Amino acid sequence: MILVVHIGASRMKWGLHGARGWLAQGVTPNAEIGTLALREWQNVPRPRRAVGVNAAGEATRVRTEAQLARWRVPMEWIVPAPRAGGVVNGYTEPSTLSPVRWASLIAARRRALASELFPPPCVVVNAGTIISVDALDADGVFRGGLVLPGLHAMLRSLADASPSWRMSIGHWRDFPSSNSDAAATGVLAAAAGAIEQVRERLRRDESAVRCYVSGGAAHDLEPHLAPPVEVVDNLVLEGALALAEAA
Repeated sequence: MILVVHIGASRMKWGLHGARGWLAQGVTPNAEIGTLALREWQNVPRPRRAVGVNAAGEATRVRTEAQLARWRVPMEWIVPAPRAGGVVNGYTEPSTLSPVRWASLIAARRRALASELFPPPCVVVNAGTIISVDALDADGVFRGGLVLPGLHAMLRSLADASPSWRMSIGHWRDFPSSNSDAAATGVLAAAAGAIEQVRERLRRDESAVRCYVSGGAAHDLEPHLAPPVEVVDNLVLEGALALAEAA
């Protein structure tokens, strides 16, 4: 069995994978990682290996590793490579790519290959505290990507810019007629527009560019994206598992 963890800016997702698929999964706030061994992991069977993706810094990494001590299993942290899992890393310095983005690209490529004989290019979106939009061509080459503030961060920037934009949460409207709806619609339009621009750059002919979306804001973005779109809740876990199984 393999324990897979993805530590984001505010919470950890984890899963235990065995011969029959995912045996257990959970989500834990980062502030509570230090008690995992006493709570969620208390009755989890000892894994053979543990692999992780960390986007929360050194202190969180250390706390996570401490929770594995009772199993005497070292954590294998994912580090982006020039090539792995059917993906060629096109970053100028491959190791500087976020491991979250790298694992997501690996998972997206595996899904594309499993669904079609000739997989189309795809855009891989992680929509959380920040939003990353990555371009993966039909040959499995990561062409590059862009990063922008997450939806909540964009709303906070409006509130910081002027007291008049400190308001209740609004909703998407085709033609917003209040400040709260104007803000909510604007940030969704900004994120969706960035995603669609990357899709258009990848498009070679009339075939559609698939979009995989993960992260806390995935379901908010999905209705505003052109098909085909697939929301995958645990894309990072899937990618980390694929890398572990290939090692």
